Amino acid sequence: MTASSQPPAPDAASDKHLKDLIAYGERSKYVTSIRVPVAERTSPDEFGMTFHVLCPLQDLVGNITPSSLHFIGTHRGSIVPDIDPRDYRLLIHGMVDRPLEFTLEDLKRFPSVSRVHFIECAGNHAKPEHKTVQQTHGLTSCAEWTGVPLPLLLKEVGVQKGASWVVAEGSEEVKGAGSFRIAKAMDDCIVAYGQNGEPIRPQQGYPVRLVVPGYEGIYNTKWLRRIKAVDRFYMTYNDYGHIQSDPKAAALSFQWGPKSVITFPSGGQHLPGPGFYEISGLAWSGGGAIRRVEVSCDGGQTWKDAELRGEAHRMAHVRFGMDWKWTGGECVLQSRCIDEIGQVQPSTADFAKFFNKPPDYYKTRHVPGLDNVIQPWRVASDGSVHNAI
Repeated sequence: MTASSQPPAPDAASDKHLKDLIAYGERSKYVTSIRVPVAERTSPDEFGMTFHVLCPLQDLVGNITPSSLHFIGTHRGSIVPDIDPRDYRLLIHGMVDRPLEFTLEDLKRFPSVSRVHFIECAGNHAKPEHKTVQQTHGLTSCAEWTGVPLPLLLKEVGVQKGASWVVAEGSEEVKGAGSFRIAKAMDDCIVAYGQNGEPIRPQQGYPVRLVVPGYEGIYNTKWLRRIKAVDRFYMTYNDYGHIQSDPKAAALSFQWGPKSVITFPSGGQHLPGPGFYEISGLAWSGGGAIRRVEVSCDGGQTWKDAELRGEAHRMAHVRFGMDWKWTGGECVLQSRCIDEIGQVQPSTADFAKFFNKPPDYYKTRHVPGLDNVIQPWRVASDGSVHNAI
């Protein structure tokens, strides 16, 4: 090869890009899935704070949400804390025999677990004006979380008789604490420092967050710094919404009921013409593993079993699919799921009956507690897909 035919030397910018690719990697330029703010409020807002940012469920494959696309719950009153892992401390105290403070290295010396769990914000309410599944259901994501079982740490400090609640506190200024029953803390909670095989990202609570499987997202405390064993419920910013005068509504708080949603075809998508398609979606429950998913192509008049695509873990997303022949006529698609303890995903009519309301009462209203109602999608004769609430 002559000097004139040799390829040009890379410039500094492209050389830096290559180094970045080698150091961490990058997705294909043809993959464009992104998170977006909720329709009701921009993010960052006028004060520079992050509000809810939605996961692109319509573009995901499989059951795991990439860390970079995991939804973000609002950071009210604070920016993302910048915590040096060398300075990190977790205090466990209150009604315990030996109050202890753990460094990150201390935590990593304990036996670890890696489990797949979903997290979902209580703000995940579908509204008639929402156009896509990202807008109706984008405040849920599912990841593999790695860390120390909280029961192991509680046994290390020795929880005293009479302690019935714990208060978990993070470094966030406003909504940094929440209280829940110690029975849950001693069951399956994780003091997590890893997400999807790498350290938890700053937006998800680096260096340590609490994972409370199946519970409302706000109890999965980010930037965890303190856990206190107490003998009563503590009113915190995170708990005000659970003080209900109606015991039926209160019973629908804390733990997510069975929930599913079709992600293809879903709002904003378009079918090119009649033919065979695979209806695909996600199902999950705070009550355990999903055991069954059914799909209706006629607005809930008849139902057929879908197949679960992969292992259904407890308190985790599982993908479902069903072969479908679209003949070109208008139809309404929807899914419902049943979990391992027999809970069935409700319709808005089911909620209305439970609360002694007219059958269509909750079609345009938030249901009480955590919203897990069936989501319908209308496929028009031109192949366009729309929210059918």
